[in-house]
Amino acid sequence: MDKNSFISSLCFLSICLLWTGCKEKTMTLAKDIIFEKEEDIRYGDDHEQKLDFYTPKNRDSIKGVFLMVHGGGWRSGDKSQLTFFTLSMMQKFPDYAFANMNYRLAGNDSFILPDQTKDIDHALDLLVKKSVEMKFTPEFILLGNSAGAHLSMLYGYNRIFDHKHRTKIKAIVNIVGPADLNNADFKNYSDYSFIKKHMIDSSKPTPTDITHLDIPNPIFWINGTSPPTISFYGNRDQVIPLSQKRKLDSALIQNKVKHETYEFNGGHLDWDKAPNDEFLIDKIAFFLKQTDKK
Repeated sequence: MDKNSFISSLCFLSICLLWTGCKEKTMTLAKDIIFEKEEDIRYGDDHEQKLDFYTPKNRDSIKGVFLMVHGGGWRSGDKSQLTFFTLSMMQKFPDYAFANMNYRLAGNDSFILPDQTKDIDHALDLLVKKSVEMKFTPEFILLGNSAGAHLSMLYGYNRIFDHKHRTKIKAIVNIVGPADLNNADFKNYSDYSFIKKHMIDSSKPTPTDITHLDIPNPIFWINGTSPPTISFYGNRDQVIPLSQKRKLDSALIQNKVKHETYEFNGGHLDWDKAPNDEFLIDKIAFFLKQTDKK
């Protein structure tokens, strides 16, 4: 299938999934690339705790699972925003399973942490059980954009939250994610006042020598055991500036964590638009191959 035909096929599938609610259980993306899908699987009691799960059909083995974590400023957004990109990834990674998740959004009476990273953990609980049923070793790649990238990094790096599956994270794909919330540039974020108030419950005590400013900050937790990380930032991003990229790179280099970082041409929402989407997917594929060789 040529690129234009594939894009047309994905557009049809995406429109079908997003708007018509079609219930087909098998998705054919290309010759010999067929996935089974389950939609809106509950992984918790809250109505927001659900995910879509795609598994490759007619494959001898599954190499791992991508868990997709959407953005939206921690208090908005939906997994449907990543459906099209997930389908594109499935074309490139036909030997992987994919889960595209929703999580509990923050509101005036709730906090971002630890609820949202706990939801990643709960989703991974379900995926570990699925992997046992399907008889493959659970290795996970967290892929998030914007707020979802922050949560993915925090899940993989943070060592005081009770993240049961942190050691199963093979790699993190960070797309335009804030990595240093304490940096002055992050205070220019348009919703900073809400984020500052609702990132974490400051009324609760913290472990000795760790502050409420440090806990939600991904770069604070990076050390030599942190998962390999590939990052992408827009060279005209007015939401998450390139200084966040430099801060993250510095911490990863200092701790000798395997990583790659790329800039794409555009702003905060341009990463999944052509030709950036193909650029990202190709770089992710190469990075994971290099990680496999380690």
